[in-house]
Amino acid sequence: MKYQLKYFFSISLLFTFLMSFAQQNAPSKERIKITGTVIEKISKQPLEYATVTFINSKNPKAIAGGITNAKGEFAIDVISGVYDIKIEFISFKLNEIKQKNLQSSTNLGKIALEEDAAQLNEVIIRAEKSTVEIKLDKKVYNVGNDLMVKGGTVSDVLDNIPSVSVDVEGNVSLRGNENVRVLIDGKPSNAINIAEALRLIPADAIDKVEVITNPSARYDAEGGGGLLNIILKKGKNQGLNGTFIASTGIPDNHGLSGTLSYKSKNFNIFTTQGYNYRNSPGSAITNSRYLNSDNTTKNYVNETRENDRYNKGYNGNFGLELYLNESTSWTNILNYRKNKGDNVDDVFQKNYDQNYVYDYTRNRTNEENSDSENVEFSTNFTKKFKKDGHKLTIDGSFSTNNDLNDAIITDKATNSNKVKFDNTINNQDQNRNLIQMDYVLPLGKGSQFEAGYRGDFSKLVTDYRVENDGVINTNFTNTLEYKEKVNAIYTQYGMKINKFSALFGLRFEDSNIDINQLATNDFNTKKYSNFFPSAFFTYEISDESSTSISYSRRISRPRGRMLNPFSNLSSNINIFTGNPDLNPAFTDAIDLGYIKRWDKLTLNTSLYVNKTTDVFQFARRESGDFVNGTPIIISSPINLATEYRAGYEFTLNYSPYKWWKLNGNFNFFRNETQGNFVYTDFNNQEIVQNFDNTTTSWYTRITSKVSLPYKIDWQTNATYNGPQNYAQGRSLGVFAANLAFSKDILKDKGTLSFNISDVFNSRKRMMDSYLAGVVDSYSEMQWRKRQFSLSFTYRINKQKNERERQPKNDNNDNGGDFPG
Repeated sequence: MKYQLKYFFSISLLFTFLMSFAQQNAPSKERIKITGTVIEKISKQPLEYATVTFINSKNPKAIAGGITNAKGEFAIDVISGVYDIKIEFISFKLNEIKQKNLQSSTNLGKIALEEDAAQLNEVIIRAEKSTVEIKLDKKVYNVGNDLMVKGGTVSDVLDNIPSVSVDVEGNVSLRGNENVRVLIDGKPSNAINIAEALRLIPADAIDKVEVITNPSARYDAEGGGGLLNIILKKGKNQGLNGTFIASTGIPDNHGLSGTLSYKSKNFNIFTTQGYNYRNSPGSAITNSRYLNSDNTTKNYVNETRENDRYNKGYNGNFGLELYLNESTSWTNILNYRKNKGDNVDDVFQKNYDQNYVYDYTRNRTNEENSDSENVEFSTNFTKKFKKDGHKLTIDGSFSTNNDLNDAIITDKATNSNKVKFDNTINNQDQNRNLIQMDYVLPLGKGSQFEAGYRGDFSKLVTDYRVENDGVINTNFTNTLEYKEKVNAIYTQYGMKINKFSALFGLRFEDSNIDINQLATNDFNTKKYSNFFPSAFFTYEISDESSTSISYSRRISRPRGRMLNPFSNLSSNINIFTGNPDLNPAFTDAIDLGYIKRWDKLTLNTSLYVNKTTDVFQFARRESGDFVNGTPIIISSPINLATEYRAGYEFTLNYSPYKWWKLNGNFNFFRNETQGNFVYTDFNNQEIVQNFDNTTTSWYTRITSKVSLPYKIDWQTNATYNGPQNYAQGRSLGVFAANLAFSKDILKDKGTLSFNISDVFNSRKRMMDSYLAGVVDSYSEMQWRKRQFSLSFTYRINKQKNERERQPKNDNNDNGGDFPG
């Protein structure tokens, strides 16, 4: 968008120069100054970079013009005469003053521009350091200068976005649904561990995040809960621009990052570099009462765990965008990530008899070293044709990723002199290739056709080995080979008639999945082909309100940890194993949306219903093995029959005063699960566990931004996740709050920021679980304790409050919006 703004700016300067030259050669006419202010019609806020053009009706070639400043003001010298005056701003309707007789210097007053309703009634909260664009099919969060994420990572950014939450382990959920697909620049992340990869990318590298709760057919069908598209900065302003951030914190949280770009008429060079060193100390407890078959107490085990996770991470990319001509561009980006970590996991298990009399303590210390490396090359070719919106894009992404985790587990107990040593090695190699082509063709006023192809081909080999006192444990040793080939084609058609818009789409995906356990020669192939229809309808009730209804079908394919039967042995009595026989889950989603705008308030509401078949569910069961009489409990994912999810969400943006801005998000949902878990236990008996369960829960977040005197900004946000019932337990409610301050220095080129993450040290996952005749337990898990951070930001040739508006059709959208 900044490219287009600078383009108009350059044209305006050229027009001004030509007019000035013409004026010097026309002495018979008087030179006068025309002034005025351009504002937005609804909010009355000034519009910077609006273009004002004067055209002499008697001599169309005689043109003067200019652009508005940060206050929306313009002052343009013209020759006295009669003019047609055009006032323009991208994505706003043209305001034209016909045959204006200007014989002396004149102030035109305030000129209001109205947003173009054809663009999904996009709502932009202006004059914000970080803005939220609310559209009927998605929310776009422009990261800007969010105080909460200075010196932070992508995970920190996501956790500050309405409708999105990141749990204590880094898992992302959308409207309470963890089955969400994360894209980077419109492509799926190539990382093996997506939660860890998001912690490597510095927050300053992000331009914006698109939250798409009900994606259309142009998007990958993966992700039953919706999509998050993280768009990285590529440089938009002409000339040399950059931002550099240095940060430090307690516990250890030190980092350096920078984005730099140079843009000219023929090319754009950009890079992001970031290095961080972090310690994320965490803790956990699991207090268990083990049961006899009649549910009487057998014994107690209280397990405590302390973690110190040290990570050194580097993330860097380098990109070159070539403007081959006015309508064709070619972009190439090379990205490299490197991460090394040391994770010390100290577990104490205090054992008590049935009368809660202390017996002995077992100590397991897991010292894990991790090393991951990722290389990715991506390319994009974009061709724009003469007709507005007519374009062809071709994308390719090719990557390789290696994760190596080596752990030594020392096991000793106070009732024995024997010390046991376990060694686990987990080596994962992944290769991923993606090819995509999208074509958009406007068919006339108010209609548009799209079509495209996508091929996603990946291979992941996980070599997991366990050694007990130097002897390989064949029960936990395995090599899993996962191959995925997905070919997809889609088409969609959109139309707009007066205030009514419709978008119909159909996507076809052919999936070929191989899941091979090489150690046991167990080969499993899953092939399936599916259609994924989508339909969107919108109606513009007025200039201030719109409503929509949409439908889409989605798929969730199990991957990685969900499939791999290897175990994590940090605890030897609570073990997670994957299930290589998992089938994909399918979701039908309906979403009813409504937007209403007032002068200082914007309300966006959504009522949604999802039905998911073969939904994933984690089930606990006895393994049949014991450690000193304590049964080993296995947790594993399974396919259940059906899940129904319904909810209501609303987002409020309110600016009571220029110095105070509030953003609130609330989500209430109801989940109903229907299905039985049938398995054969270690006694060769068929066990039927009924997982029928109905639960309600809610989530809310409020963010306050206050501008204080002396250029000090104060930001606070608070979140609450309500309790939720599961078939085998219950999670408790969690409250957390963050606080941040910033101060501009060095003539606004620099900013000092201080923030406290998890002010009350209360962000924990707390759960009660119950398995009849086996165990009754309570657990708490805190991934990262309260953190204090201080950061310094310095900008080169870039103002702090500079706004970069996006073009109507962004290449990262993989297509166009509704036709307009």
